[in-house]
Amino acid sequence: MGDTLEEWFRREILPHEAALVRFLYRKWVEFKDVEDIRHDIYVRILEAAERERPTQPKAFLFSVARNLLIDRARHDRIVAIDLLEDLDTLNVMIDEVSPERRASGREQLMRLSALFDRLPERRRQVVWMRRIEDLPQKEIAKRLQIAEATVEKHLVLGIRALAEAFYGHARRPDSGAEDADAEQGADVEQSHGD
Repeated sequence: MGDTLEEWFRREILPHEAALVRFLYRKWVEFKDVEDIRHDIYVRILEAAERERPTQPKAFLFSVARNLLIDRARHDRIVAIDLLEDLDTLNVMIDEVSPERRASGREQLMRLSALFDRLPERRRQVVWMRRIEDLPQKEIAKRLQIAEATVEKHLVLGIRALAEAFYGHARRPDSGAEDADAEQGADVEQSHGD
């Protein structure tokens, strides 16, 4: 198939959006987070499909959704009973942290912190507000006086740059080809009244 990524996404993923949202409302305790979780799922789907299109898109969508909920539950320490059942069926184990793992974790955190500091300032602000302060995109856009689409672009590019730099891929977080595009997009969007 010669589909673009966007065409593939519209054809294979979006038809399942209603089922995905129902699944998220059933499994997640904080209803206010569902739209942000849905967005994060779509970002992960697009990033994975950019590398290689899944052969079973619906199954992949719900697998990504389940894994993201598990990640968030571990992060937030909010666990719904239904989610606990999913954890049991997935046989996910939370193991004790050894001194070696703790030291390794500290080293990774220091490395990630250094990479984060090299992100362009606006991108760093967006990633911090969304991932650390857990602010919704709409609130970030309001605070930074930029369009919500620009927030989303900075978030995706920032996280992608961090992941690529952290895991040893070509681009560094401060490589700025997209920065000019994002900043220019923000200026254009603001001039249109967003």
